Amino acid sequence: MDKASKIYIAGHKGMVGSAIHRKLLKEGFSNIITRNSADLDLRDQQEVAAFFASEKPDYVFLAAAKVGGIVANNTYRADFLYENLQIQNNVIHNSYLNGVKKLMFLGSSCIYPKLAPQPLKEEYLLTGLLEPTNEPYAIAKIAGIKMCDAYRDQYGCNFISVMPTNLYGYNDNYHPQNSHVLPALIRRFDEAKNQQLPEVVIWGTGSPKREFLFADDLAEACFYLMQNYDEQGLVNIGTGEDLSIKDLALLIKKIVGYEGNISFDTSKPDGTPRKLMDVTKLHSKGWKHKIELEEGIALAYKDYLTKNN
Repeated sequence: MDKASKIYIAGHKGMVGSAIHRKLLKEGFSNIITRNSADLDLRDQQEVAAFFASEKPDYVFLAAAKVGGIVANNTYRADFLYENLQIQNNVIHNSYLNGVKKLMFLGSSCIYPKLAPQPLKEEYLLTGLLEPTNEPYAIAKIAGIKMCDAYRDQYGCNFISVMPTNLYGYNDNYHPQNSHVLPALIRRFDEAKNQQLPEVVIWGTGSPKREFLFADDLAEACFYLMQNYDEQGLVNIGTGEDLSIKDLALLIKKIVGYEGNISFDTSKPDGTPRKLMDVTKLHSKGWKHKIELEEGIALAYKDYLTKNN
């Protein structure tokens, strides 16, 4: 990519897309195309075809998706499968039709089998059954990876796939029902602090382990890989470090300044026991994360307060 390249960020309003947008602007890229969902419905084949035919972007970051936490994934199963397939089918196919030089498809760590060995290596894809609660979303993302590879094989398209671990950061979703675990805990601890509640109840046992990457670090990795990775298959993007949900809760409790108790509702599901990315491939390409978890959560909490107070 050079500074004059026309770059389309699909999903620029979301946490990932906005982080990529900030990174490109910081690096001096000025020819960036964005569209709000009100102006361009990526689920609509004709709208997407018309957009690509008129704009002709050189590079595409496909960060648009219907996303949510365990409750949203399990409740809106048909929506998550249909809408994500529509978005990626339309963007990937029209990138091919309009001669896009390079496309990056962003997936999710939930593509891996529920009981895959840890840490998760790229070659574990499709080696076992998925976690049932987010299977529709995972299947859509797996289809996107395979679609990029198929267009590379059949048409010679330089389409690459990256799989981020659990993300958090600026512009995160703090919806009470549809958010992921880290932003959900930030919201709940902040509300408990403000309402002087005696305790915060957390779903599950607190024992599952999760890895978290600050979204601006992801944007750094995407920018780096867009210029240094041209292979089929996928690349994991993460920190290679994880912690238990209980330890995450204690860390967020400390950062928020909540002084009550934490309890665990063991009647509720835990989800996947562990999801740690093997980032050997990423490190071998020359990139490593910079923002550690405590610093990142403090930044995210500050962002939450500016938007919710």
